[in-house]
Amino acid sequence: MRRIIVISMITLDGVMQAPGGPKEDTSGGFKYGGWTAPYSDEVFGKEMQEELKQADYLLGRKTYKLWAGYWPEHGDFWPGINEGYKYVFSKNMKKSDPIVTGWKNSVVLKTVADIKKLKNSKGSDIQVWGSSELIQLLLKNDLVDELKLKIYPLTLGKGKKLFNKGAIPAAFTLTKSIVTPSGVIIASYKRAGKVKTGDVVSS
Repeated sequence: MRRIIVISMITLDGVMQAPGGPKEDTSGGFKYGGWTAPYSDEVFGKEMQEELKQADYLLGRKTYKLWAGYWPEHGDFWPGINEGYKYVFSKNMKKSDPIVTGWKNSVVLKTVADIKKLKNSKGSDIQVWGSSELIQLLLKNDLVDELKLKIYPLTLGKGKKLFNKGAIPAAFTLTKSIVTPSGVIIASYKRAGKVKTGDVVSS
């Protein structure tokens, strides 16, 4: 069985929209694209290099189209993204679409059953980047094995959020955490069964 790992940059209030640049995703009138830029430093860069090693990728339709128009020509920065398999979740895209055939190792998935079949196959870990709507679907169906989050010290109020309508009650265990000099918390959380409750007794 393969692990599905969600990798996301989020604000303190959970916004994940357009972290990379002003024109990345302006839907909904979003005006703060590129909000991660002021927080880059050497420690952050080192952690990013680990995540950019080759893997397979599960992407929503919008993220896939954005990436397919950029990464094939910028493989020198992220060679793994071109060599790894890209699974795009879309009910409307076809495997014969030029945007799919034009980016090697691209495969269209149309149903949750397709994702489950992929997860139960043999192969490397599957990373999910961006793809806010897809993440809601994965959380709703308990298909996320690990969350790798970069939590930035700011709030934006509005924008697409990591945890919106899809999250079910679920427990996670913190497996790794560091704080960069610029104040970004980098934390990994592994799925850990059901939520446990109890009484908090004060002494």
